[in-house]
Amino acid sequence: MHRILFAALLSCVSTIQVAASDFPAPNDTQPLTIPFPTAKESLALMKLPPGFKATVFAAEPDVNNPIACAWDAKGRLWVAENFTYGDNNERYNLKLRDRILIFEDTDNDGVHDKRTVFTDQLQMLTSIERGLGGVWGMAPPHLLFIPDANGDDVPDGPPQVVLEGFSTEAASRHTFANGLKWGPDGWLYGRCGISSTSFIGVPGSKQEERLATAGGMWRYHPTRKVFDIVCAGTTNPWGHDWNEHGELFFINTVIGHLWHGIHGAHLKRMHGQDLNPRVYQQMEQIADHYHWDTGGSWTDSREGAKGSKGADALGGGHAHVGMMIYQGTNWPEYYRGKVFTLNMHGRRVNVEKLERNGSGYVGKHEPDILKSDDPWFRGVEITYGPDGGVYILDWSDIGECHENDGVHRNSGRIYKITYGDAVKPKEADLTKVSDEELVKLQLSDNEWLVRNARLELRERANRDKALTSLAPSLYTQFHAAPNIAKKLNNWWALRILADFTKSDHESPLIHDNLANIYRDSIRLNDPILKSWAIRSVSPAGPADKLNYSESGNLLVEIAKGEVTSTERLVLASSLKTLHPDQKVKLGAVLLARADDSNDPNLPLMYWYGIMDLPPGELVKLFADCQIPLVRKFIARRCAEDIESDPTALNGLLALGKHQADVLLGMGEALDGWAKAKKPEAWDAFAAKIEDDAAAKEALQGLSLLFGDGRAIDDIKKIALDDKADFAQRNNALQSLITAKAEGLRQICEKLLKTRGLNMTALRGLALFDDPAIGKQLALSYRNFYPNEQPVLIETLTSRKGFAKALLDQMAANKVPKTALTVIHARQIRSFKDEALDKQLAEVWGEIRESSADKQKLIADLKAKLTPEVLAKGDPHAGRVLFNMACAACHKLYGEGHLIGPDLTGSGRKDINYLIENIVDPSALLAADYRMTIVTMKDGRVLSGNVAAKSDRTLTLKMVGLEQVLELEQIANTQQLPVSLMPEGLMQAFNEEQVRDLMAYLMTDTQVELK
Repeated sequence: MHRILFAALLSCVSTIQVAASDFPAPNDTQPLTIPFPTAKESLALMKLPPGFKATVFAAEPDVNNPIACAWDAKGRLWVAENFTYGDNNERYNLKLRDRILIFEDTDNDGVHDKRTVFTDQLQMLTSIERGLGGVWGMAPPHLLFIPDANGDDVPDGPPQVVLEGFSTEAASRHTFANGLKWGPDGWLYGRCGISSTSFIGVPGSKQEERLATAGGMWRYHPTRKVFDIVCAGTTNPWGHDWNEHGELFFINTVIGHLWHGIHGAHLKRMHGQDLNPRVYQQMEQIADHYHWDTGGSWTDSREGAKGSKGADALGGGHAHVGMMIYQGTNWPEYYRGKVFTLNMHGRRVNVEKLERNGSGYVGKHEPDILKSDDPWFRGVEITYGPDGGVYILDWSDIGECHENDGVHRNSGRIYKITYGDAVKPKEADLTKVSDEELVKLQLSDNEWLVRNARLELRERANRDKALTSLAPSLYTQFHAAPNIAKKLNNWWALRILADFTKSDHESPLIHDNLANIYRDSIRLNDPILKSWAIRSVSPAGPADKLNYSESGNLLVEIAKGEVTSTERLVLASSLKTLHPDQKVKLGAVLLARADDSNDPNLPLMYWYGIMDLPPGELVKLFADCQIPLVRKFIARRCAEDIESDPTALNGLLALGKHQADVLLGMGEALDGWAKAKKPEAWDAFAAKIEDDAAAKEALQGLSLLFGDGRAIDDIKKIALDDKADFAQRNNALQSLITAKAEGLRQICEKLLKTRGLNMTALRGLALFDDPAIGKQLALSYRNFYPNEQPVLIETLTSRKGFAKALLDQMAANKVPKTALTVIHARQIRSFKDEALDKQLAEVWGEIRESSADKQKLIADLKAKLTPEVLAKGDPHAGRVLFNMACAACHKLYGEGHLIGPDLTGSGRKDINYLIENIVDPSALLAADYRMTIVTMKDGRVLSGNVAAKSDRTLTLKMVGLEQVLELEQIANTQQLPVSLMPEGLMQAFNEEQVRDLMAYLMTDTQVELK
């Protein structure tokens, strides 16, 4: 229960308000195993090419633990300091707080001369951005907005929650949501790591309204208040930027460092399966190289600066943090447009050259531009400023990037790198520049001025200043611009003004000019301009006065014309935004192009766009599809329903076309199956197979599957093949478990640490009554995601030998005691083992079920929770507690799970009803919610509510999972006169929390999360 309270505190932590004078002093937990150099000494250890020089812009004590930065229109650098980053394997330190600072260099000598604390009231702060009258902060679980409308660098009020749901349960703290940056399209972009799934929505949104993400890029539109997944996958993205044509690129760790942020893409994941099970193949990174030896373990490259495993020569190692595409005016032209990213273990700045490759790009390895011999150098962000000088944030610590050896919180540096002397532009303070001059700056070669002038125009429009008169100038500049990049700058500026036009009678001037730009871009027939025109009319784009049907029809007409692969990539991205009928129309046009078959992006992007169509609709696209990979995936999708609804598969077989692709797709769908029911159209299809070697081989395998079944040895090979598709391996493992195949235990033990397969392996190991397995499972607790750990605990309490291993690990503090609920404790006691009961009491505590104790507690609570006390309750905070402590079993206002009763229509307005049912949940208990103990013939003991029962099976609902059990495998069932709901809930909360929870439970309508 303490874990629940801790999580509840964390979910509110982003809005805690504490006086600046109470800022706790950050503590160092990193042992000084090597001397800590001064900033001047560190600077001397930095190696740069001839002509470059570096200065210490800021250093401790003025800056500590800098994790992110942003620029404002005055040319000031805003820096986020993160002190709450956990140490020694702790996720976060909530005794500390994080800070936002403002640095100014008024004489442009490369050293700051003014420092301002904007706020020190945040926790888990990973990124900041300026704009729209305040500061945006990523502080999981929230995206925050801190208002400062008058621009006096003092918050106007407490942080406002813009989005909620960013997971704080990541297995590693460095995979939290991070990285706020305004895109050229006016959206606020961010990043998210792979280690746990986040369900994102605006405050108060229902679960079904939220979007799930577990790795990749996302964006939020500030006026439409829309959250959108840009692309999914990778490992831990921690840096991104846009090139001159507005294409998004980002960096990542381990599985590839450089990625093209294509909208709608599903990118390679470090482990596990994509959240969408129809993603049969993921896209690779765009770099044609790695910065470490992929022939060995990625962990070997952590000493990249020392040359371990060739990492030094290859680029320094697997971990990349911070990224910029340089478009400033100080560094030599040779570097313009190239990607720069900090290599954590290599202590250097890697350089990549972007070149066109089919519909996308390829990244080419360039020589490193900077390397530090300071072992404390830990660069985390890189950006260029108004004068083109480049700033590098240095976390300044030693050890490995996960901070397993502690954190040195009283250190941090910001370096400035220039080529010769950098000259600050006269427009560096854009707040003093006229509207007309801001428009002219869209033609500047200084991208810092271009972007920030555009954002300053947005600020003025947001302050109700009418800027519609600027539209004709931007349209004129669009045509007069000397190249495509500068044309786009004017287009984007006009688009952003349209988002913030407050006056309806003035808006036509902007929208008419936008329409003219769109038409002219199509007429000019440049692939980059046409790509942005396509983005504009996509249903996910900003087109005005177009409904979904009109957008779809327009996209279809564009696709039918002369379009390059660059434009087709954007059309492919738009597929996922269309209604199904429009999706089929556009898909048919795109899939008819055989020349796209070998493009590095288009076949997969076409599939991602149509993969969620019903199988019957996919069959309509199959016959004329000229992309073999998509044909194979359509066949695979249809074959997945072979047992439940083979209609689409039979329709596909009846076509008799592209037989090899059909067979290969079916083979992938059914790989790992031991036996399958033969489709009605199979024999006729098989009789007409053409003389193709691959088709013949696939035919033999499927015929075997539809006949006597596939050999168990073949299924084992699939399950253990680490290069095979995760879905196929999972199917194979499930087949082995169903068949109770020989060697099952050894296979499951091998796969227990494989993310994406470990949950299935867990179910297999649960079949074996061996204490050694229990010990192995208990030791693997940290290898499971937080949302999977309750299922592991359920398994560990299902057998006596397993339970002992679990309690042993709890005694050793390897498994938190809070992981065990009263339900699990009762399950352990059901073994009636005296020694086990004694160990349970020593490690976890006693289960107190005294009726007198309950009655006294009920009376005490009724006396304390008077109407006056309840009136002071905070239902917003109560909702947080409900989500943490109650929603796993109960629904309220449509949120939660239905293991227990839905509370929405209960007698919640009566405080006596609430107290009595929470303190003594077994007193008045419907038969449907009584705890059932199920003893299996293999020795397992399971507990839950019986959700359904048939002639052959019993469905048991447990906390964290639902399991279907065969009746013939059940030895005994016993229904107890007690509830699954744990007692002692109220004792875990303090008086204020009890009051807030009751206030929420008694509300008439849903309240927003704080």
